[in-house]
Amino acid sequence: MTAIVRDRIVALLVGLSAALVIIAVAILPFLTPVWMAVGQAQAQATAWTGYTEAQLSFVTGAIVHDLVVGPPDFAVALPGTAVPVLTQAERSHMRDVRGVFAGFYAVAAVAALVLAAALALARGREARARLWRRLARAGTVIAAATVVGGGIGVLVFDQAFTLFHEIFFPEGNWSFDPRVSKLVQIFPDQFWSDTTVGVGIVIVGLALALRWLAGRRAARLGSGAAGAIAT
Repeated sequence: MTAIVRDRIVALLVGLSAALVIIAVAILPFLTPVWMAVGQAQAQATAWTGYTEAQLSFVTGAIVHDLVVGPPDFAVALPGTAVPVLTQAERSHMRDVRGVFAGFYAVAAVAALVLAAALALARGREARARLWRRLARAGTVIAAATVVGGGIGVLVFDQAFTLFHEIFFPEGNWSFDPRVSKLVQIFPDQFWSDTTVGVGIVIVGLALALRWLAGRRAARLGSGAAGAIAT
């Protein structure tokens, strides 16, 4: 393997790792009760479900807890009742969602370790400057790709949403009738479209922040190396 090929592979690995970490971080604010309340209010989830705001908050909190923390039972019932809110089919789908969610964050954790290793192994000002330049370029690419991809996604959201589910849930247990499905009523389509736009905006913000910070760091290291050579 030539030095050029190896350098390109390292650059690609660093860029992909940065993208995965940024996406993982960008998702986190949208798992909070604050966003859930805002997103569900915008999507009129109380009207869909017939729940009070307190009931909706209770059920949503339990579902998100099972998704993030586990165990993935998804058997929450309204206070004072024993019948689960979600049907067996809906609970099965949410367990599949939990698997995809956990798998993604496992990959993102590996990506974070790759970045940490890259930083640790970059010895000398020149090597560190080169790594920060790669991260700055990665930030630019991530921001641009998100804007372009997000713009297309907004125009064809329904098709993109369907394609995503067909890829990650090939057994087809993800399509539910919104007239009767509490899962869809708790998280209506507008909730997901608004959340997707929000995550995209945060990704762009984080990517531009990476571009700015990494660019400054690379410039400082580069100027320091130039000064050392001059003296």
